[in-house]
Amino acid sequence: MTTNPTLADDLLTEGVPEAEFNPGIASRLPAKNVAAAALIRDEQGRVLLLEAVYKPTWVMPGGVVESNEDPHLGCTRELAEELGLEKAPGRLLVVDWVPRHGVWGDQIQFVFDGGVLGADEIAAIKLQESELSAAHFVYPDEFGSTPLTPSLSRRLLVSLEALALGTTEYTTYGRSAR
Repeated sequence: MTTNPTLADDLLTEGVPEAEFNPGIASRLPAKNVAAAALIRDEQGRVLLLEAVYKPTWVMPGGVVESNEDPHLGCTRELAEELGLEKAPGRLLVVDWVPRHGVWGDQIQFVFDGGVLGADEIAAIKLQESELSAAHFVYPDEFGSTPLTPSLSRRLLVSLEALALGTTEYTTYGRSAR
């Protein structure tokens, strides 16, 4: 787990944790999974997408945020693990709520600006072979012919729009709330 270096101090200054007003309520509250991804582009404006060995559709760089891990730091950790990239992503672009689907519970997904990689940085990418089989840079107008889930395709387009507009967007299953 990656933690914020000031988190321990912040928790101390927050004071004593709030007591349960109804014994056992904390254990009965719903839990959501959290994931964090980076919107990484190349100098031609193409978006980095990855072939995962465990599913037929492509994914963004990133992954599940560990318990008690800051999503931004989780994204940083995932970029290092999956791609060998030792760089923190930039600002938050999208917060997407993904509903329960099959065996998977609902999830909150954060998309951060992963920046633009130059040719040397792209050449230095080292895929985590236990999870990834290939990396591709794809133009946004090619998302429809790429093996992406419809919700990821929508999330990518909203992320690119948020990047261009300097905004942060909230989406539901990749659909903008506005």
